[in-house]
Amino acid sequence: MNAVLSPVPAPAARAGTIAGAADQEFSFGQADFERVRQLIYQRAGISLHAGKQAMVYSRLSRRLRETGHRSFASYLQWLEHPGGSGGSDEWQEFVNCLTTNLTSFFREEHHFHELARELKAHAVRPLRIWCNAASTGEEPYSIAITVAESPGGAHGVSIIASDIDTKVLATAARGVYAADSRGLSSERLRAHFLRGKGANSGFIRVKPELAKLIEFRAHNLMDARWQLGEPFDVVFCRNVMIYFDAPTQRRVLERIHAVMKPHGLLYVGHSENFAEARDLFRLRGKTIYERV
Repeated sequence: MNAVLSPVPAPAARAGTIAGAADQEFSFGQADFERVRQLIYQRAGISLHAGKQAMVYSRLSRRLRETGHRSFASYLQWLEHPGGSGGSDEWQEFVNCLTTNLTSFFREEHHFHELARELKAHAVRPLRIWCNAASTGEEPYSIAITVAESPGGAHGVSIIASDIDTKVLATAARGVYAADSRGLSSERLRAHFLRGKGANSGFIRVKPELAKLIEFRAHNLMDARWQLGEPFDVVFCRNVMIYFDAPTQRRVLERIHAVMKPHGLLYVGHSENFAEARDLFRLRGKTIYERV
């Protein structure tokens, strides 16, 4: 006769641990999570919501393995200790882990139609464009394609593409993507990309003449000083502000305003609204603002 086994109750979580974390590889308590929230806010202005514990654990666990730490408390203490984390390198890894990079070619396509109209209207004078959330490069290359297809082509147009995440920025600079990447028509694939052969079959690379339009550089919007050169006519800052709290949004908008020409255009994400910054920008079109 088989015995009926009663389920064994799960052990109670240790005091201060996050629910569900008892059986995880690394010790990760609420105090650790709050410390991560504070540090990423200080370094990158990112405001992590209280429900992001699982995301933080998942993304930073790799860093604990690679640096040999057995708990988040140990890793974070090492990170903050002067000289103990290898300088700025580990801080950059920390930020890279916690930034979100969702993008595609010609995402929010109406922006590129508006950009094409703007380029046509100013075809006789130079234009400076800044894409400050370049991610893996689809957005700045979409801008460059729009520029290349405009009357007069790329004559007099310069594009700076920046991101806080150095790893995705390196991917952007390589300019290699899956051949079935979303957002690219067959005509644009032929005009602006080289198809891989042999071992590179299934991949595409941005043509050199398109790649040379863009200067990629690492840039943290939280830095006290922005050294970006001459003022910009156009700034793409899309789906960035959603990660900032209201005071940080205001601070970044003021800095963007300071590096733009009067009447320059700011392109933002579909869920972003800056009605409270009317002294800086006025709504010009669907998620497009004009510098006051």
